[in-house]
Amino acid sequence: MKAYVLLAGSENIDSLKRVERPDPQPGPGQILVRIRACSLNYRDQAIVTGHYFGGKLQRDTIPLSDGAGEVVATGPGVTRFKAGDRVAGAFFENWVDGPPAAEARPALGSPLDGTLVEFRLFNERDAVMIPGNLSFAEAATLPCAGVTAWNALMVISRVKPGDSVLCLGTGGVSMLALQFAKAAGARVFITSSSDDKLKRAQAAGADEMINYKKTPDWE
Repeated sequence: MKAYVLLAGSENIDSLKRVERPDPQPGPGQILVRIRACSLNYRDQAIVTGHYFGGKLQRDTIPLSDGAGEVVATGPGVTRFKAGDRVAGAFFENWVDGPPAAEARPALGSPLDGTLVEFRLFNERDAVMIPGNLSFAEAATLPCAGVTAWNALMVISRVKPGDSVLCLGTGGVSMLALQFAKAAGARVFITSSSDDKLKRAQAAGADEMINYKKTPDWE
């Protein structure tokens, strides 16, 4: 299979190489997913340049934490998925629910191999079904940025109708937070230095747009 690998010690995108790897085979409790779409997060850029937590990569690593695809094979004992199911992987391995805990819950893309690969194995507990109304590309944006925004708004803050929510910037987390907040009935303010980006935020439902370069005292 084809895979992209960041070489150990990576400091820039020149360390990204395409390689051939053996096709993986699912073991007990595992599903084999043909990756159809991946998304990029700021974290991925930090890993490429060696500026993520822990510093430079210690080994050759398949990058990207977020991806979506279809199940092509299942290992013994798998009960939640079957071949043909559309799934997305979780950002953290071994973290199904509940608060943070002391045991290791490594993330995809570093230290674990990520999703920039033709086929990837997941433990069935570390994947979720994609709703029928989402494309692979849309679903691939959710594991990191989407869950971060959801946790901040719906788990920690418990946003409800009539609340006001401020989204800083127009990155992935902020744009997903905008959509979640609107779905919850909140009034959403969003900031950017770009009027073009603010127009996109308005189209996504933002109530008030603030260009902080034109209005530096907006706070």
